[in-house]
Amino acid sequence: MTISYTNEYPPPKRAELQIEFLVVGGGISGLACAIALRRIGHKVILLEADRTLDTQLLGGCRMAPNLAKILYHWGLHDKLEPMSLRGGTVHTGECLGPHVWDEEMLRETRGEFIFAHYADLRRLLYDTAVSLGADIRLNTPVASIDPDDQSVTLRSGEILRADVIIGADGAYGLSRGLMTDDPPAPHQFVMYSTTVSKKAIIADQDLRWLYEQPYRSMFSWFGDGRAVLGFPLGGKEEFALFVYGPTDGFESTWTQPAILDGMRKCLASSEIRLQKLGELATHAICVPVQEFKALEEEEWIHESGRMLLIGEAAHPYPPGAIQTCAMAIEDGAVLAKLFSHLRSPDQITTFLYAFESLRLNRCTNVCTKEFGDIYFMTMPPGPQQEGRDNHFRGRKDKGLNVLDAESVEEETPQWTEIKEVFGYDAEDEADNWWQEWGLLRERAVGRVDMIEGGLASIVVQQQEIQPISKLAYWARQIPLKEQSETIGRPRHARWGRNSLRI
Repeated sequence: MTISYTNEYPPPKRAELQIEFLVVGGGISGLACAIALRRIGHKVILLEADRTLDTQLLGGCRMAPNLAKILYHWGLHDKLEPMSLRGGTVHTGECLGPHVWDEEMLRETRGEFIFAHYADLRRLLYDTAVSLGADIRLNTPVASIDPDDQSVTLRSGEILRADVIIGADGAYGLSRGLMTDDPPAPHQFVMYSTTVSKKAIIADQDLRWLYEQPYRSMFSWFGDGRAVLGFPLGGKEEFALFVYGPTDGFESTWTQPAILDGMRKCLASSEIRLQKLGELATHAICVPVQEFKALEEEEWIHESGRMLLIGEAAHPYPPGAIQTCAMAIEDGAVLAKLFSHLRSPDQITTFLYAFESLRLNRCTNVCTKEFGDIYFMTMPPGPQQEGRDNHFRGRKDKGLNVLDAESVEEETPQWTEIKEVFGYDAEDEADNWWQEWGLLRERAVGRVDMIEGGLASIVVQQQEIQPISKLAYWARQIPLKEQSETIGRPRHARWGRNSLRI
């Protein structure tokens, strides 16, 4: 499947007022945030505790079309090409059936489904951020954060200050701890992440079929309290495995090697091909699959109005989730779109609350769906499991893709949801907020030029005709005489819990 994508996009709008951001954390969300903010002219200092970017232990990552389209918009298509493979189809265990990505759907999303090493994606983002002028400081652990003082104290004793602090240091970082002290729920599952060399797979007659499919494929195995996702990787030729199984006491962190016997024991009751893949693995990590209490409205932003959580600091996802990297990069894209309109310091807090308003529902709902997919794949034997398997077998017997509907006139709910998630354009959503609400506030304070003033007037008329639901922070700052009776946040699609992620 070959779909052409342009690398020619108009340059981004640069902010009239350029301020300084301190980003705590150099994972995908922090680096994406640095890139996006530098593209519009803001100064960025990023602090990362790791000494190097060598994160090969973390294995593979799946980049959904809603992620790929942002990287293409940032001009990274050609740099992404050598490190990635384009996914074409999905196979599920028995085999219950395949699913081939619909070319028209991918074209409409303006993205692709890509398989790559996590380390390669992180390195690409790092190199891009540095090339754009971001000040990235590795081996720089943070000791404390004082949002009221807009300062960060390093373990070295150095104190750094900025106009805005971005907490991008993950679910267990200092930043999230400032906003909530709720611990994660006790976990039932762990996930092992590993890679196996393509050369070793091709040498085994039982395994080489993994590389003999007409499309580059992702494979899904469902089992009793267990599931496996496997997919080939671009760059260094390897095959990634995510192995989900019951808690076994071997879980640790993303940076600590795991005991391979734990993963192999988890695969012991699986089909022979999975057991062979487990035997060929030479390394792995094992992390808990933990659910965190979702942060609610106004919990992503410190009460000082000058610190924001993004990425997994704001919305932790299950390990191996298809949307983890996508949501992190969407965060950076949305934040920069909002701050491209910065003219005055009094807009800073407004834009932070607008960011939360745009991102909270989407990230929370997608996270719920990701956990639902794990439970869907790991169903114990019983009526639900039999219904799931028979559903897929029925489509296979009819020659349909596993997510296809019975007729052209209808779609399965799962496929509809997937298209909505993949088709989402984070930057367009931020642009819509500015047109509908940002300009309204600017008009109220007399800071809209003639062209934008006309647009603001149109927005007011639209809201009087079709009011939305709830007053948000950035609308509250508008004098009442400038408001419609009810002004609310943009509406977002909601996703179901029990659906198959592919």
